[in-house]
Amino acid sequence: TGGHRPMQEGEVFNTRYRVLHKLGCGTFATVWLCQDMRRKKQVAVKVLKSREGFAETAQDEVAFLHCVSCMKKKDLAGENIVCLLDDFRMIGENGFHILLWRVLGPSIRCLMGNYTAQGLPLPFVKKSLQQVLAGLHFLHKRCRIIHADIKPENILLYGCTKRLQRLLMDTLDCDQGTGVRLKGAGGDLGNQLEESDLMSIEVKIADLGSACWTYKPFSKEIQTQPYRALEVLLGLDYGTPADIWSTACLAFEMATGECLFDPQPGKYFSRDDDHVARIIELLGRIPPQIVFSWNKSTKFFSRPGALLRLSRLFPRSLPGILADRHGWTPRDAAAFAAFLLPALHYAPERRASAAQSLRHAWIAA
Repeated sequence: TGGHRPMQEGEVFNTRYRVLHKLGCGTFATVWLCQDMRRKKQVAVKVLKSREGFAETAQDEVAFLHCVSCMKKKDLAGENIVCLLDDFRMIGENGFHILLWRVLGPSIRCLMGNYTAQGLPLPFVKKSLQQVLAGLHFLHKRCRIIHADIKPENILLYGCTKRLQRLLMDTLDCDQGTGVRLKGAGGDLGNQLEESDLMSIEVKIADLGSACWTYKPFSKEIQTQPYRALEVLLGLDYGTPADIWSTACLAFEMATGECLFDPQPGKYFSRDDDHVARIIELLGRIPPQIVFSWNKSTKFFSRPGALLRLSRLFPRSLPGILADRHGWTPRDAAAFAAFLLPALHYAPERRASAAQSLRHAWIAA
């Protein structure tokens, strides 16, 4: 009751969509590959849980997607966001909300699992980030939407040619155990793609299920932990700059194969404690006016700059990490760090916007 709807391969719903196989499963929904028997095309179908709260979330997501569809008629940057084809409800205790999209490819997370631990090729990283940032600029300025969950799993690949799209579709099944391996009849996706193929792949921002309006945040707790902005960790008000922080974390992970922040709980401290500590180690002391603008600041801090449960910190620099751990040249490391650091500014109002990040020399090169 209130959970996932049982689905079977071959099942037809709405007298139109035949279920082929499952593409993925999340906390709030399952996603299925289906055949649209009327249009003779394949579609991706998201089936949300039936509990009342999920029905409200689905209605919000539909509202965001309709806004995207409307606004992209005025701005081609809307093409960087997944496009809703249809939505309807099915009979159930609270009803199951069904959303349909054009079938894309696997996620950036799946692609990263098929490359070495040193990350994806930098030309592809730059091109993908250009599209992500253009999509975010469209969401933030045209639609007044905060995505609130930018991460590799929510950036989907799309082949611009039939051959490339077929290659992506043939290797669409991520290993359900790890979520990072792509296996198909021909082997690993990363091994099948030539560099020219990789540079022909487009990316699109997916999953607005956690999104909110810029003028109406729904929740204090947003974003997946490693990509969570400092202001969200501290329980402060947030806005579109939270998406930019997540994008900087995404950029580092795509380029290196390693999370920028990967906090872990300890015996005497929480995962959030460790997360704040790792941020301070990389970016320096958090200004008191940010720390103590929050009436619950004593959750993390005993006094300005002093963490409550973690006393030993190990400062590190972003260029140093890139050079020492990932073998980047000092020049390349400095250029990439110069792109990332404005997107990680502690004060959200001083953080680089999507448009400013797009104009940065590193990504434009």
